[in-house]
Amino acid sequence: MTKQDAQAFVRVRTEAAGEIDLAYYEADSRAEEKSERLPLVMLHGGGPGASSWSNFGPALPGFAEEFRTILVDQPGFGASDKPSVVGNYYRFASDAVVALLDQLGIERVHLLGNSLGGGTAMRLALSHPDRVGRLIMMGPGGLSLNLFHADPTEGVQRLMDFGANPSRETLRAFISTMVVDQSLVTDELVEARFADATAPGAQDAMRSMGMSFWNPETAEDGMLWREAHRLRKHTLLTWGREDRVNPLDGAMAALKLIPKAQLHVFPNCGHWAQIEAAEEFCEVATAFLARHVERKR
Repeated sequence: MTKQDAQAFVRVRTEAAGEIDLAYYEADSRAEEKSERLPLVMLHGGGPGASSWSNFGPALPGFAEEFRTILVDQPGFGASDKPSVVGNYYRFASDAVVALLDQLGIERVHLLGNSLGGGTAMRLALSHPDRVGRLIMMGPGGLSLNLFHADPTEGVQRLMDFGANPSRETLRAFISTMVVDQSLVTDELVEARFADATAPGAQDAMRSMGMSFWNPETAEDGMLWREAHRLRKHTLLTWGREDRVNPLDGAMAALKLIPKAQLHVFPNCGHWAQIEAAEEFCEVATAFLARHVERKR
């Protein structure tokens, strides 16, 4: 399955973003007996050059065996439009994802979000609980509350370094914090991410997104850990034990506060569990989602 084979675009409109085009990738190779399962929407992280394909493209075939799977380029990333963020990014992006579901005629989905995408998924589940079945979050932003690690963490500091000095060297330093296995940080990966990170509008979009978490008027809306107790969905928190972006101690408050939360930790794994622990991640995630039973509402 190639990127071009799976890619599609949809035009959506939200109050904050106005009319924008979102890119997404879709695959569905389910057996007939699994046709009753909810679709799965996967939301990528937020580092330079990030996109749904770079985060989840290699994982798409495995998930598509069990679910209609949709990878979404969030606003400001990948092939999607790059509007200025209004309000906090998590709410801004989650409203765009809901608008995409409306355009595709999809009522309810499971959500899987990595890092920034985890924050978007959490906000969507809080704001539109009727649209969500189960929730999987991988080292999620906004919900991760570092109890022992200093802020900014090593990974976030490397992210800021790239923002101040966008270069292949600073990008490689950032990507190196994503994984334990440094052989994954190839020249090809750095080049591909650098091209996306320096594409027209990409850096302005990153700055706009980042400011939504620093501006006192919008930052508090992104502190999702303060609302974790309101989440009533079955939730799987997944973490790499050696995560240097959102360290493992950040999972503890969410695990305690979310009534139906469980935690799976991948050993010898960093922030990119879907890449470093690809087979186990797919097995754990699909098994968790397959236990969902739709009830009449």
